Amino acid sequence: MNVLALTGGIGGAKLALGLSRVLDWDSVTFVVNTGDDFEHFGLLVCPDIDTLIYTLAGIQNPQTGWGRAAEHWNCMETLADLGAETWFRLGDSDLATHLLRNQLLRERISLTKVTQGIAERFGVRHKIVPMSDQPVRTIVETEDGDLAFQHYFVREKCVPRATGFRFDGAARAQPSPQIGFAAVDAVVICPSNPFVSIDPILSVAGMKQRIRDLGVPVVAVSPIVGGRAIKGPTAKMMKEMGMSLDAASVAQRYRDLITGFVLDSKDRSLAGAVESMGVATTVQHTVMVSLHDREALARNVLSFVSSLA
Repeated sequence: MNVLALTGGIGGAKLALGLSRVLDWDSVTFVVNTGDDFEHFGLLVCPDIDTLIYTLAGIQNPQTGWGRAAEHWNCMETLADLGAETWFRLGDSDLATHLLRNQLLRERISLTKVTQGIAERFGVRHKIVPMSDQPVRTIVETEDGDLAFQHYFVREKCVPRATGFRFDGAARAQPSPQIGFAAVDAVVICPSNPFVSIDPILSVAGMKQRIRDLGVPVVAVSPIVGGRAIKGPTAKMMKEMGMSLDAASVAQRYRDLITGFVLDSKDRSLAGAVESMGVATTVQHTVMVSLHDREALARNVLSFVSSLA
């Protein structure tokens, strides 16, 4: 089975790690959100790509889920001493990744090839592919005005009330040529934030239609469990966008794309509501605390996919 997994953020990386442990390196392609990317001190920073690379390489910070383990902060501390803005912190080891990425991009190597090269240098064989080689930037529309995603998420700590989202550049962007749609047997949407992790991927010109045209099972895993988001501002965004704070609302958002939906055991009572949308369901333990949890959920998701095929 060849799987295309759409992912972004820490929650998505957890299931991605599970999939990487139960699928051969050439049987899964991870398509990663790049709407979070931004320039910081003249460097292109790709937070979701790096989170996934570090996670699959086993060097991510276990406390935060992002950044490198055993990190040092000498550069940021010096910048602060010099009076620079340090609201977005780059650790010293993490900074080396950004320096290399930008050197390669200046040599006119595509983001797809740069990402592949960096992943390989960290010992990751699984294919990690940015959603597009062209820039797409997530803008959070708020009551206080439009904010670039990192300004909203990190600098403002998600405090402004969100009224909408847009993805600048998406209409001109094209899916990465390394996604390999022709060989896909199933699509898995990881439990990432629907608004700012998955929607940017699907906003890339032609992406959603190409997934529909595959004619294969498309299964999403809910990022909402028992009316709460496992990680990040998903629940806050749902409330502010006038959505019911439950997993069924996530399924409704994906309704025009998915054929299957994975609910947590706490949300078993919502299975009927999701199935009434014409979407098959399965109920699993979806909260991933340990590596065993990640692998177990990956196996259960793949089993569900096989049943739909």
